[in-house]
Amino acid sequence: MSKVTTIIDIGSNSMRMVVLQKSSRFAFNLINETKSRVKISEGCYENNGNLQEIPMQRAYESLKSFLNISNALKSRKIICVATSALRDAPNSNVFISKVKKDLGLNIKVIDGEKEAYYGGVAASNLLHDDTFVTVDIGGGSTEFSFVKNGKIEKSISLNIGTVRIKELYFNKNNTEGAKNYILDNLKKIFELDIEIPKKVVGIGGSIRALSKIVMAKKEYPLDILHGFTYDARAEISFFDRISRAKDNDDLKSFGVKKDRFDTIKEGAFIFKTILEELKINEVVTSGVGVREGVYLTDLLRNSNHKFPENFNVSVRSLLDRFQIDEKQSAYLGNNAKKIFDALKPLHNLDNKYRGLLVIASKLHSIGSTLNFYKSNDNAFDFILNGLNYDFLHTSRVVVAYTIKFSKKSLPTKSDILDYEELLPSLRVMQWMSFMISLNFAVNQDFSRPKVEYFLDDETLEISLPNRSFLIESNIDKLETPEDLTIKIL
Repeated sequence: MSKVTTIIDIGSNSMRMVVLQKSSRFAFNLINETKSRVKISEGCYENNGNLQEIPMQRAYESLKSFLNISNALKSRKIICVATSALRDAPNSNVFISKVKKDLGLNIKVIDGEKEAYYGGVAASNLLHDDTFVTVDIGGGSTEFSFVKNGKIEKSISLNIGTVRIKELYFNKNNTEGAKNYILDNLKKIFELDIEIPKKVVGIGGSIRALSKIVMAKKEYPLDILHGFTYDARAEISFFDRISRAKDNDDLKSFGVKKDRFDTIKEGAFIFKTILEELKINEVVTSGVGVREGVYLTDLLRNSNHKFPENFNVSVRSLLDRFQIDEKQSAYLGNNAKKIFDALKPLHNLDNKYRGLLVIASKLHSIGSTLNFYKSNDNAFDFILNGLNYDFLHTSRVVVAYTIKFSKKSLPTKSDILDYEELLPSLRVMQWMSFMISLNFAVNQDFSRPKVEYFLDDETLEISLPNRSFLIESNIDKLETPEDLTIKIL
């Protein structure tokens, strides 16, 4: 696969592009994301599904701009897919042929099941959940992919979309007709004879817009959409109020942004109907979808469209691009496990923190790459936003804070107030802070010593082959949690 790849998704409402850069075999990072709300399906549902001239021209001009960006970023591979609007339009070949002739771009029109599958591939690889149903509300259709234990079981597309519902029902003030239409389509879900998960992974602009509103309403501390989770049952009535908004002032009072005024009512109506009918308890917001799914099916074509077990694309990508020394990172990761395991009888932390301590230890040097001075603070913000994929919000905050407090003194209650909602107890964070600080202290001279750790009651005995004044003095300055003492053998 090319080092830089462009994926373009022509949806009914928006056209989106991502440009992704490989850093190693399976790792990649986003270097550009561009969206244009061309509304290519505008007016088509009132004209027997035919694409109209003005929307087609908007889409054509946006594609030219997308290709300019792609070329400037030296993309060597471009994959362009189109979904519901071109799939349904009798005259779609007019647009496809013009783009091919003038721009040299091949548009692949994908069927609804494939579109749903791409959403499932993206969510199952790039979110930290393994059993859910994706719901991708677009302008012309809504896709569902049922994932159980990390495997996609079924994928289906229904002709429920914001633009379709708007033109056929909402513009005629026929919300009852819209509900009946949606419920009639949802019967096809139940005919699949499949267990419906209680968790939805929400994909698409409408659901992301609703999630942003919920985040603001809750004053959520982390300004990151991908992975944001909320109680579906607690928000259904709120979505219902949005769908019944009388005008744009009403929408604005709910926190809806101007660029979503045109279809948010329909999106909220569709989503709340799906949540109610499928009896969903929890919504996880996905910042990824069809585009990333297309990319991953190409990248992972020889591994059943799944990353290898225990592989994390975000961690690998950050290490590929920013680690100072691969051997140092590997050493610190292994040493973190030894420290955690030796102290387990005292801290008694869940083993998930072992994995997070390893990640924090490996990624710590990124702060020095950015700026040696205040490297922990630099790494905090960078890691908080850089662990894009396959991380719970709670996990990425723990990793960022563990790095931030990899210093001699332990964090206090006031230090963690900003993200207290997403962090474990102060006791847990003090242990994490101490363990990562000890990890760096024993390797202060970068010699990667073969250290052994022994716990004798509340004394941690350290067999240190590289004893020196520098290392011993740094260990001696560490503030220890609870009643722990350190003895260097």
